[in-house]
Amino acid sequence: MIKPDKTVVKETISVALWSVIFSLIMQAIFLLIGKWDYTVLLGNLWGASVMVLNFYTMGLFVQKAVVAQEDDAKKIMKLSHMLRTLALFALIVIGVVVPWFSTLTVIISLFLSHFAILCKAYKDNFNLKKEESAQDE
Repeated sequence: MIKPDKTVVKETISVALWSVIFSLIMQAIFLLIGKWDYTVLLGNLWGASVMVLNFYTMGLFVQKAVVAQEDDAKKIMKLSHMLRTLALFALIVIGVVVPWFSTLTVIISLFLSHFAILCKAYKDNFNLKKEESAQDE
């Protein structure tokens, strides 16, 4: 088992925090429209957890690929993509089939987690540009 690099852990925690923020917003919306029940919460937790786990796993594979030779790195990343896609498919099917999960919130959570990754990248890019402009002055 690969010991996760500090960067992988830090980035995963950041994505998880963004996912929590969006999950809370989604829960509030379901509550406001009167459609909230325990399946909404469980579906949201399932979908967000699956995506954060996928992000973490991707980080571990990238970490392994960075130290490998170029050909091996390509193989590692192809294997990573295949395994993570299969796992995502299986976990999403579980989220849709199990009656304890709201199918809608499982699916929405998957998209919100992608949105969380984009927001994190946007924030990081904004902070980087801000630091660069401060150094130029």
